[in-house]
Amino acid sequence: MAIDRMQTLKKHLGMGLAAVACLAGLTAVACAAEHQDPAAVKAQAEQFLKAQTGGLPGKVTFQVQAPRAALPACSAFDAFQPGGSRRMGNTTVGVRCLAPARWTVYLAAQVRVIGSYVVTREPLPANHVLGTADLALREGDLGSLPADVVTRTDDVSGYRTVSGLAAGAPLRSALLRAPLAVQQGQTTRLVLKGPGFSVQSEGQALANASRGDRVRVKTPSGEVVSGVAHDGQQVVVAF
Repeated sequence: MAIDRMQTLKKHLGMGLAAVACLAGLTAVACAAEHQDPAAVKAQAEQFLKAQTGGLPGKVTFQVQAPRAALPACSAFDAFQPGGSRRMGNTTVGVRCLAPARWTVYLAAQVRVIGSYVVTREPLPANHVLGTADLALREGDLGSLPADVVTRTDDVSGYRTVSGLAAGAPLRSALLRAPLAVQQGQTTRLVLKGPGFSVQSEGQALANASRGDRVRVKTPSGEVVSGVAHDGQQVVVAF
């Protein structure tokens, strides 16, 4: 009786034997063969995160939620992170199936990175030049902190604070200015560059500037030019 029912369903619906078995409710094994194992999808996301976080400082652990919806069986996977996703903290990993069917699922994940980050020892005023005595290291989950938190004191030595900072505050790159590369009133080496030529001259900086900032320089002839500040009291003017 059950066999007749399967043959009738196959004839009228044009379905494969395994799909007919699922529809007829005859065997759970046949139904399972049509769906992707959620653990395999989760494993693809975990392998991707392991590769992506390999270079992060500190001890890395992560958790990934398995897909909840039933997905068609897949033989070729591709894991990725959507644009704008963080490498640490609460994030998202996408897993797409390339064959035989095409589908994409997004899995919630949490990446914990236990490592050191830089904090201020004492309250600091705005425009303060950072030295080693101002800074200390603290250990915690970097994924729970702002993405631009500083992790090495040497990276910010000589930088200036943009605004006042409280004691014990995590130090962020956005709250700092790079050391002055060019100082106002000082003799400045001008490098004039254009297609096929490079000429060096001297001038006088009309303002302070950090590396990468634009600054105006007065030449000996009285002309004022604008260029990009570089370390060593140097300004590059592009033509």
